[in-house]
Amino acid sequence: MHFDLPDLRLFIHIAESPSLTQGARRAFLSPAAASARIKALEAQLGSRLLYRDSRGVELTPAGQRLLQHARLIMRQVDYLKTEFADYGTDSAGHIRIFANTTAVTEFLPEILAGFLAERPGVTIDLQERLSRDIVRGVLDGSTDMGIIAGPVAASGLQVLHFSTDRLLLAVPKQHPLAGRKKITLNDTLEYQHIGLREGSTLLSFLREQVETLGKKLSLRIQVSSFEAICRMVEAGVGIGIIPESAAQRHSRTMQIETIELDEPWAIRERSILVRDLEALPGSVRALVATLRPEAAALQSDQ
Repeated sequence: MHFDLPDLRLFIHIAESPSLTQGARRAFLSPAAASARIKALEAQLGSRLLYRDSRGVELTPAGQRLLQHARLIMRQVDYLKTEFADYGTDSAGHIRIFANTTAVTEFLPEILAGFLAERPGVTIDLQERLSRDIVRGVLDGSTDMGIIAGPVAASGLQVLHFSTDRLLLAVPKQHPLAGRKKITLNDTLEYQHIGLREGSTLLSFLREQVETLGKKLSLRIQVSSFEAICRMVEAGVGIGIIPESAAQRHSRTMQIETIELDEPWAIRERSILVRDLEALPGSVRALVATLRPEAAALQSDQ
């Protein structure tokens, strides 16, 4: 069985587009030529890969499997090009990262700024994703690395621990809960919470914990950052659960108090996820090496 790399790349473009026409455009082909190539690929595999209708295309189960393998193959091809173009150095390359909310907003910007300043030839695509999507992305090759907090329930991955994430409750200075040393999640639910926007990793995680208690998280307002949560808390709008790093930084300039969450899940280990560290390009390996001590140092300074 012989696969042409342009056909695999075309299939990826179509699978990631709402229609065959748009996928063909990304591959610089006419829709007719793209359709003929996909039909030839289906004939070679003996399986239908796409459902086509007036609304666009949808992957069949066989198409889903091919997409996973095609992404891995093309990413390895890109790695090969990078390695030979730069003789295995870490001075150039493109890195895609899937990370949780805390990583994207709290410590990655500063670390990546220093990393990129030293490597003008490196580009990075940083995307905030839910934990399950981070794991899936690393497994199927749609991202080079993932950054996650908490246990990782997936085989076939290397899990590289690099720091600890602690969640705290932020309350206004005059709030009825102010002054308490510890509190359970259940005890906070009688008050209205301030949360992050829909789709954020932390909000999804907290909702899962509340659901295990058979209750519902009452959100008065949703905002886009931990700083905005703290400002709302300071103004007396509600209470909010945030990472310790954000709590310590914003409590220096805002009239808020923090309370330790007496929950086993409140302390979560941060980890970097990769499929095979040694198989990654030099630029990705260099970022992993930078991240582990840098993240720990930033946490100790906060």
